[in-house]
Amino acid sequence: MRLLDEQYTRTPCYGVLKMTVYLRQLGYQVNVKRVRRLLRLMGLEAVYQKPNTSKPNPEHQVYPYLLRGMVIERCDQVWSTDITYTRLQSGFIYLHGFLIKN
Repeated sequence: MRLLDEQYTRTPCYGVLKMTVYLRQLGYQVNVKRVRRLLRLMGLEAVYQKPNTSKPNPEHQVYPYLLRGMVIERCDQVWSTDITYTRLQSGFIYLHGFLIKN
């Protein structure tokens, strides 16, 4: 764990895979799972820019949820749809599905 801490201090951008390679070069027989467990135990993680996907754009309009508080009592009262894209070797296909809440 001391070696992991020292190497993390020198290169905080190293993740689990690079740390595993580093320890193997020093002659330690470790696998990825052990290094991942030790880094988690020490509270260390690679420093890199993570995606910032949870902040909404303030310029976009926020639509209200129209079903809040609505009691669904009969068939065909509420409809929903979904499009799922599936990757193939030659491109994409999409599945179009309907959901009728009753």
